[in-house]
Amino acid sequence: MCTAITYNTNNHYFGRNLDLEYSYKETVTIMPRNYELKFRKVENINNHYAIIGMAYVSEDYPLYYDAINEKGLGMAGLNFPGNADYKEVIEGKNNIAPFEFIPYVLAQCANLDEVKKLLENINIALINFSDELPVSPLHWIISDKEKSITVESVKDGLKIYDNPVGVLTNNPTFDIHMFNLNNYMSLSVEQPVNNFSKDLNLNIYSRGMGALGLPGDLSSASRFVKATFTKLNSKSGNSEIESISQFFHILGSVYQQRGCVHMGDGKYEITIYSSCCNMDKGIYYYKTYENSQIIAVDMYKENLDNKELISYDLIKDQEILMQN
Repeated sequence: MCTAITYNTNNHYFGRNLDLEYSYKETVTIMPRNYELKFRKVENINNHYAIIGMAYVSEDYPLYYDAINEKGLGMAGLNFPGNADYKEVIEGKNNIAPFEFIPYVLAQCANLDEVKKLLENINIALINFSDELPVSPLHWIISDKEKSITVESVKDGLKIYDNPVGVLTNNPTFDIHMFNLNNYMSLSVEQPVNNFSKDLNLNIYSRGMGALGLPGDLSSASRFVKATFTKLNSKSGNSEIESISQFFHILGSVYQQRGCVHMGDGKYEITIYSSCCNMDKGIYYYKTYENSQIIAVDMYKENLDNKELISYDLIKDQEILMQN
């Protein structure tokens, strides 16, 4: 399962936790402007916006989990089992496979207005990457520097929701996630007052009691509430270090530790990596489960007019600075 968020200070940030019990040897991958971007059912794109993100590269094709483009548009796919419903190829539509959706959008859209126009004639089609890599059930958060939307291909068709909180997790559908927030409107960052009864002298005995009832479990519905509450009440300085540090702290509120979600056969779901993209500067920051040091890859330090993918293996070994 996963959690994605946006966050704004002086710059704009987009990223996610990837929560799974296995890894595909993902890399931070840059797609330069002249990489030939191939599609199964629509025309290839030979010149496009540069993209940086986390991907599993197979057959020289970047299967992006999350990414941003040079215009500051970000996109992430999150697990959506039981609800994702991809259609057969439809004549007259732009039929895009789920694994093509992120590069298809980020290659040619600079903002959400352009995304919404592009989505008017799109069909997310049931097309596997290969026999070994069948489609994954996903829904997506797409964000520019100011706003976000959620895109879900379900039985009733393609749903596009405005996402005013800039947060996405997994099941249920996004409209239900938003409705569920009504159950938590009494939560506050302030200390509570006694509304229980005038006849009882109830006292505050701890800090943070205004948020009593905030979910703490690891279900997707609870992570949506907790990440939204944490993000919308989050405060940080405006520097780059303060901003990315706070971003990772927000994601840390819904971080998954090994041992807490058993998937059977001795496997446990963990937060394999957390990412934070500076949408203004094209910098991809990440941490892994074993390495809490923040690592950065700057797309603008590469030649973005090349034709070949550029990939960086994740640095997973923890380095500890001995102070004495």
